[in-house]
Amino acid sequence: KMLRTVLCTVLFLGALPALAEVSQGHVSVVLLGATGDLAKKYLWQGLFQLYLDHVSSGHSFTFHGAALTALEPGQRLMFDVLKKLSCPQDEPPDRCAVLKDQFLKLSQYHQLKTAENYTALNREIEMLLRQEGLKEAGRIFYFSVPAFAYTDIARHINSSCRPAAGAWLRVALEKPFGHDLESARQLAAELSGFFREEEMYRVDHYLGKQAVAHILPFRDQNRQFLDPIWNRHHVERVEIVLKETVDAKGRTSFYEQYGVIRDVLQNHLTEALVFLTMELPSNLSSAGEVLQRKLQAFQSLRGLEKSSAVVGQYEAYGSHVREELQQDQDYVSTTPTFAGVLVHSDSLRWEGVPFLLASGKALDERVGYVRVLFKNRAYCPQSGTLRDAGSSQCKAKQIVFHIGHGALNTPAVLVSRNLFKPIMPESSWKEAAVQPEPHVFGQPLSDYYVYNPVKERDAYSVLISSIYHGRKDFFITTENLLASWEFWTPLLDSISDQPPRLYPGGVENQHLLDFEMVGGDLAFALAEPLELLHPEGPTPSDYKAIQAKYRQSPLVSAWPEELVSQLASDMERAASSAVARAGRFHLALSGGSSPVVLFQRLARHHYAFPWRYTHVWLVDERCVPLTDPESNFFSLHNHLLQSVRVPYFNVHPMPVHLNQRLCVEEDRGAELYAQEITALVANASFDLVLLGMGTDGHTASLFPHSENGLEGAQTVVLTESPVKPHQRMSLSLPLINRARKVFVLVLGKGKHNITSLMSRVGHEPRKWPISGVSPSSGRLVWYVDYEALLG
Repeated sequence: KMLRTVLCTVLFLGALPALAEVSQGHVSVVLLGATGDLAKKYLWQGLFQLYLDHVSSGHSFTFHGAALTALEPGQRLMFDVLKKLSCPQDEPPDRCAVLKDQFLKLSQYHQLKTAENYTALNREIEMLLRQEGLKEAGRIFYFSVPAFAYTDIARHINSSCRPAAGAWLRVALEKPFGHDLESARQLAAELSGFFREEEMYRVDHYLGKQAVAHILPFRDQNRQFLDPIWNRHHVERVEIVLKETVDAKGRTSFYEQYGVIRDVLQNHLTEALVFLTMELPSNLSSAGEVLQRKLQAFQSLRGLEKSSAVVGQYEAYGSHVREELQQDQDYVSTTPTFAGVLVHSDSLRWEGVPFLLASGKALDERVGYVRVLFKNRAYCPQSGTLRDAGSSQCKAKQIVFHIGHGALNTPAVLVSRNLFKPIMPESSWKEAAVQPEPHVFGQPLSDYYVYNPVKERDAYSVLISSIYHGRKDFFITTENLLASWEFWTPLLDSISDQPPRLYPGGVENQHLLDFEMVGGDLAFALAEPLELLHPEGPTPSDYKAIQAKYRQSPLVSAWPEELVSQLASDMERAASSAVARAGRFHLALSGGSSPVVLFQRLARHHYAFPWRYTHVWLVDERCVPLTDPESNFFSLHNHLLQSVRVPYFNVHPMPVHLNQRLCVEEDRGAELYAQEITALVANASFDLVLLGMGTDGHTASLFPHSENGLEGAQTVVLTESPVKPHQRMSLSLPLINRARKVFVLVLGKGKHNITSLMSRVGHEPRKWPISGVSPSSGRLVWYVDYEALLG
């Protein structure tokens, strides 16, 4: 009997304390994808470490490697890997040699391809338990296979390979967990049909990295020092970085589907981000409490936009893709291999603090770190020697969780000596000797309190041990996973066709990938060297803003960025003129997606805008609560109002939500808004109304053949939209036409057909409400970008 022979050998050599302790039960570990790269590099070593650590825990083990490869070649491949397993440095060589030999004897290979194969595996495990007279403790299935295979494998395990009642099942799932929010939801729904949430352990190996795993305990153990300074008043910025020197060669089939954001930022760096921004629970050992705090942190993150990121691609990537995926020579990939992303949290603790996430391949060094840089308000009049002392208040103040590699080449926690001496658990972290070299972020190492792990552990070993113990602290729950994808998917969609900046790779990158914060956006610090494919043809910069006529009114046309810049400047001039003339500026703004870039431009670049004297009104509103993301006011607040100083009483949202109901005529919301306009706006004539144009010719919330608002005495009306949410409130066409100025913003190729049509038709507001915009004594100006105007 193989298992009993192994146990007796181990007992004889003193690796186990007593036979009685073997009676706690048997654990079967099944590694799916046992001959793949991940298994070869990390997973078998992690399983061997599990055996070394827990052979005397009271459980017995067998290890089953499985793959699609036939039995004989698969067995040969697997045992080639097992023979190369290494012993930890702190393990006595004699004991390790014996246990390695036993580990190999306890390991066997299976071809798992069909339902019958899974049934046979289950039969073999049950037979072993009967023969050895062992009680089953549980089974671990580690999925080191592509995600598309998860559902079929899960079905087979659930139907024919679950342990008997009373024993546990733990299923470890390797990323990627989906490609975006929709695919992640679909995969989660499929797996939930076979496994309970408590049975699934989604592995993000970064959570097993010792420096990352210590972020929350560090915050908890050092509350007395961090509570006063872990906030927006004291933190200047946070950097979460993973740099790699290797390229994607050999992995382009994966990389072309995922890219650096999905591969690294959406998971590894996001988990570190949430560990930093979440509020600490009262009980850090409660996985449920930690999860709730993480989900709250996700909810506080400000949505990402195209301007939140910069992306790059190393120059040889395209040829790697064409070669490995057998693409045509003219195939061009837009997959980013480098990304920098600016994240903001709108929580009270972190509002205004920039969190910079960056990762890439073919960079100048391999290093990972989380760096919290504190504001320094000190001025030190003393001379250089005193000023440069490690405890000087004029030196940079920072906390660094050094994940690995780089100058230190080891996990570490560093705290500036001019901050505080941290409390660290002596059983797992030791203080390093003071030494000047190397320099970390421009400072000698002696400027920091430096701590290294007492025993350095591979991330996979840590996580496999946690799975064995049933600890879920370092794994990604379904809710956590979907919250992360919900945050990242809009950015991924917005940059899907964006050409990345090309970079040569390695030290030759120089400053090409340096990026900086500009307002609330991110931009490369250096202009990209341009190489024109068709130098004889016109380029975007050759076009200047077109000044012409459209529907007998002035037309301004340019590329979108120039156009929005021009419109924002014209609005500022109109505001300043109105304030000089009348002491106030009444501005009515439309909703929808087009004005968002304008709102951001006004918030980030127009500091001379007279917001203090500006009244902000809504041209139209959806009949949803103002806190609903569908609300026009919600968008206006997020992209403009929260960033500028408009007096509270000068903001006039439409009263669509009265008496705990939405846009009910008896509540007289439209009438109330009309009365407010009459009371505050002289002659009910706005200084400026900003409109858009829909693909059907609607403007504001005035739609073709609308029963209300196209004519008559009413100034504010309830209308019906053909798309959800159907109910709307809108300024009427007669009220809009009383404005001093009306600007119409039209952006994008999708608006080309309606723009072309409107250039040919006359005044027909019942068919096309936008055609009825004609200020009686004011000025109408059209702002139309090249794509909308020219297609």
